Amino acid sequence: MKMRYFAIGLLFGGLMMGQAPIPAPAAPGAATPGGQAGPGGRGPRPQAPARDPHTPGYVTAKELPDGANPSPKEDGNFIMGPTHAPAPEMTVREDVPHGEIFNFVMESADSKFYPGIAREPGPMTPDPTDPTKMLIKSSPKAYTRKVAVYVPKQYVKGTVAPFIVGADGPDQMLFTVLDNLIAQKRVPAMIAISIGNGSGDGQGSERGLEYDTMSGKYAEFVEAEVLPLVEKQAGVKLTKDPEARATMGGSSGGSAALIMAWYHPELYHRVLTYSGTYVNQQWPLDPASPHGAWEFHENVIPKSPVKPIRLWMQVGDRDNLTTRDAYHDWVLANENMAKVLAAKGYHYQFVFSQNCGHTDRAVKVQSLPEALEYVWAGYPVK
Repeated sequence: MKMRYFAIGLLFGGLMMGQAPIPAPAAPGAATPGGQAGPGGRGPRPQAPARDPHTPGYVTAKELPDGANPSPKEDGNFIMGPTHAPAPEMTVREDVPHGEIFNFVMESADSKFYPGIAREPGPMTPDPTDPTKMLIKSSPKAYTRKVAVYVPKQYVKGTVAPFIVGADGPDQMLFTVLDNLIAQKRVPAMIAISIGNGSGDGQGSERGLEYDTMSGKYAEFVEAEVLPLVEKQAGVKLTKDPEARATMGGSSGGSAALIMAWYHPELYHRVLTYSGTYVNQQWPLDPASPHGAWEFHENVIPKSPVKPIRLWMQVGDRDNLTTRDAYHDWVLANENMAKVLAAKGYHYQFVFSQNCGHTDRAVKVQSLPEALEYVWAGYPVK
């Protein structure tokens, strides 16, 4: 496989990959940057109305003190207050070991799984005979995918390491928090593999095809085409133990994280999602899952045997809402996920965040350390 290798560097001072300063917490009721843009770098979308976490039909949840995160030792449903101060673990510290970052790119022409598509220009319009379907034209288009690999200072060369795979990379915040959590022995010394999407967003795009398709294909792509390159370029050995493998992402990257573990539980047991797109974004239509990732809480999880998956998930009170059909309310979708996970007896933690939008950065910098601790609970930390 052809590959362009372009950078190796040490993670110091947040200078790698253009890390922006962590913003100050938003004032109650104020719009936050994460709530203003669509996933995958799409332009601004209309702000959704704030939903009340106590709405009838929503799960019963424990209300946290404002500014607090739930305990990483506790399953269940939680309501996060409107003030989102950055966790101290999100700040680069000079008194902890810093991981090494390896960056490379992958070309679509070399992929047997995803040769590349793009939605053709023009508005997407609902099918007048079925509002759950969109009239979309898509055509082949090449892309270049960025991959960033974090190797903690504590990694012993030649040993097999646990790892986490993240969507929509590179994710500098993840690398920073791992430096601090690993040093504090709150999570294992893991490799982090932050994989860029194949471009675009939504139905008909390469990103949408990769992340919103209800199948094992994306996990198979990562296993066959990404992980061997990671081992080669970063000089590491990655575990085959699903208990030592995690996935994470936001929006459609979040649904992709769960899809990876659900369709391949022999590969992944631990999942972390922000504003998970458990809604009907799948394209092309698949009769086996006609409502896309909405099927997770509508049919798939309730009607399937319990799988060995541990899940942390979050949604914002002003998360996405599209009213063209009954399958595009991100808040309701995540509430339904919490409901069916509880009914089946899964280990999960669901956080309903107030005063925030879709994949809101302010919430991530508050909650990511706790979320990672929760997801990795039960795995030995040396």
